[in-house]
Amino acid sequence: MKKPTEKWRKQFILLVSGQTTSLIGSSAVQFAMMWWLASQTNSGKVLSLAGLVAFLPQLVIGPFAGVWIDRMDKKKIAIIADLFTGCVALILSFSIVLNGPKISFILVSLFLRAVASVFQTPAIQSIVPTLVPTEELIEANSWNQFLQSGAYMLGPVIGAVLYSAIPLWIVLLTDTFGALIASVILSRIKIKEMMTVEKETSYLEELRIGFQEFVQHKDILNVTVTGALIMFFYLPLSSLFPLMTTNHFQLSAAYGGAIEFVYASGMMIGAFVLGKFNKKQNKLKQSNYGLIGISLMTILSGITPANLVGFWLFALYSLWMGSFGNQFTIPFTAYVQEVVPAEKLGRFFSFYGSIMSATMPLGLLVAGPMSDLLGINSWFLIAGIFSLIISLIGYSNLR
Repeated sequence: MKKPTEKWRKQFILLVSGQTTSLIGSSAVQFAMMWWLASQTNSGKVLSLAGLVAFLPQLVIGPFAGVWIDRMDKKKIAIIADLFTGCVALILSFSIVLNGPKISFILVSLFLRAVASVFQTPAIQSIVPTLVPTEELIEANSWNQFLQSGAYMLGPVIGAVLYSAIPLWIVLLTDTFGALIASVILSRIKIKEMMTVEKETSYLEELRIGFQEFVQHKDILNVTVTGALIMFFYLPLSSLFPLMTTNHFQLSAAYGGAIEFVYASGMMIGAFVLGKFNKKQNKLKQSNYGLIGISLMTILSGITPANLVGFWLFALYSLWMGSFGNQFTIPFTAYVQEVVPAEKLGRFFSFYGSIMSATMPLGLLVAGPMSDLLGINSWFLIAGIFSLIISLIGYSNLR
């Protein structure tokens, strides 16, 4: 029986509003920390290490987290994870006041924030289909990504302004306040009870069931493998973006914030277009189109000249890159939420997140040294060429 439109919309808007508030604080803090590392070290290896520690928790803990999420109250998991992230920011803030900012403390903080995200993201993704009718999932996920993209757009701008105006320890507190607001909002949302995994079932058995969801859905497996191979080249670039501004274009943090702003603007545009006009298209083909678009924009970014004109071309390509990124993510997420049973979604999204996250550390092992050796723009070009080849092969294999 279809839920009343007004009811699901009200609950869903509350959910994504709270998460967006938290994300604004988190992205502001993330930008400030990464920019501090970039400005202090000017090293692709250090930024690669920062990206590595931020992705390791998903790789190591992710598959097990999915089982725990499916066994427990997803609402409580999301709240605890958000509050944990806020506490990490608060503790790091105190440590900076007492001892000054240190690279080791920043890296530990990035690791702990990633641990919380391992639990929070699949929990929220599992909650969505309990609030939203199946036929509205594309619209719901599009609006979710639209608001998240807005947070990614505002966060770095806020982070850049605050980083330039006030000490880093004060900037960190925006994450704490955002987490508190999101937790209070989520606590007020009534979420339909979901079937949970029986605790008597072994973890290994539940891990096997989660993995089986990939194997039995051949098209999902194909898009996942294609996406993972491309993310090997693409995800490390997210950690190396500041180097394009500082090393290739020789510009300041304000310009780095501008790139983050236009990238997130592209994500918003992509989410809006998908939610408004593409509800009935082939979701998996749409995802593959997104991967092809990402690859092309990465190639173009790699051949930008090292001057101000080149910077604004890079900004334009970043806008399209963000848009194509959501074209990959939104249809794929909606398709999974349609075909995978709700009681298995926690495991599925944890497995999926682990697969994608495994590409980050592996890619960084190559991207960090290569960007230092060849130049960051050359690595963009090489990564884009390989990604385009893989995405075209993946598209040809879709049924």
